[in-house]
Amino acid sequence: MSETFDVLDPADGSVLESLPDATVADAMSALDRAHAAQGEWAATPPRERGEILRRAFELITERGDEFGRTISLEMGKPLAEGKGEVSYGAEFLRWFSEEAVRIRGSWLEAPAGGSRLLTIKKPVGPCLFVTPWNFPLAMGTRKIGPAIAAGCTMIVKPASATPLTMLKLAEVFAEAGLPDGVLQVLTTTKSKDVTAALMADPRLRKISFTGSTSVGKGLVKQSADQLQRVSMELGGNAPFLVFDDADVDKAIEGAMVAKMRNMGEACTSANRFLVQSGVAEEFTEKLGRRMGALTLGRGQDDGVDVGPLIDSGAVETVRELVDEAVKGGARVVTGAEEPDGNFYKPTVLADVPADARISREEIFGPVAPVTVFEDEAQAIELANDTEYGLSSYVYTESLDRTIRIVESLDFGMVGVNTGLVSNPAAPFGGVKASGFGREGGFEGIEEYLDTTYVGIATA
Repeated sequence: MSETFDVLDPADGSVLESLPDATVADAMSALDRAHAAQGEWAATPPRERGEILRRAFELITERGDEFGRTISLEMGKPLAEGKGEVSYGAEFLRWFSEEAVRIRGSWLEAPAGGSRLLTIKKPVGPCLFVTPWNFPLAMGTRKIGPAIAAGCTMIVKPASATPLTMLKLAEVFAEAGLPDGVLQVLTTTKSKDVTAALMADPRLRKISFTGSTSVGKGLVKQSADQLQRVSMELGGNAPFLVFDDADVDKAIEGAMVAKMRNMGEACTSANRFLVQSGVAEEFTEKLGRRMGALTLGRGQDDGVDVGPLIDSGAVETVRELVDEAVKGGARVVTGAEEPDGNFYKPTVLADVPADARISREEIFGPVAPVTVFEDEAQAIELANDTEYGLSSYVYTESLDRTIRIVESLDFGMVGVNTGLVSNPAAPFGGVKASGFGREGGFEGIEEYLDTTYVGIATA
């Protein structure tokens, strides 16, 4: 790997580090090593695999400040959020260290007698993980954790904007005792070529991708040639529903979490605030005050609430969405100012039409558009009126309404009176254009296991 590329600090564009720019040849060499290591790794006792994950969890936790600073530098989020991601991401390793020894098969007598029906679980084999820039640690650990627990080898291709955290993570796994060839990291700006070459090889048996729906669709099509197992965690357009009977102050607290985690650069971010008419004015005013009081700045500086967006393209997309909404009749409550470099001031818009572009597309920035609804039926209709189906949020004090709403929403995850749904013990994933497959929870390890049925004659 003779060529290199620069990793930049999104706050000021300075170079943090120059890394090797992997080629297709480098990718195929990595697959050679992963394929060679697969048999021995699959035969490694589950307890041993689990202990490696546990040691990695402990090492990451011990080095939380170091990891948090790296995340903050390359991604831009405030240091406190970077450390929060470390805690969240490390928990996937602890969770799957415990799941490694609980991989189950079954034993059944055939209904007609004369035989026994046995099922066993086997690792799917070498995997390719393509991870995004917005959570450079956690999006890796929630793929790597179950793969290690299941006995799979893997190649990780982190986003070229934020690869430094993944490289540190690989060092930790080596220190924790993970054998050579089980986990390899490819840093590259040639993502399309590298990924296509790997997926064209029949030795690769699974791909897990977190990123945009458009790229995900292309990867699913590529996977068909080799019939690879696929997990897709794609885009979102999360509705945040607030009903008249909600505790508005609690809803504001939840809204700040659901909207401003990662500066809004999260697929689970509240993208549309749908508020019932009876509390719409109060909610919008209070949200505007909270958002307007946030402090922008470099993520490593004290007192900073909101860091820079990842790059100038992201800033321009947010600016265009806000400008179009305002021209279409939305009212600015706070923000909507000209960006300063990669910094965009937190913004609240009122009276946003449900069909505005900002209500249809993923914002990925610190902007909260508020749309008013009149009744429950309209709320459900507006919430489901999207191609996406990842996260959703509901605030109400009514139990029967809660049941009706959560059963009616077409989303893979619903947060009720909470603005945070992500949890390593829960199955993360969506429906419709938000993808398929689940990460985390008891379901997460099944993505990396094949089922073999064995019929045993007894008569």
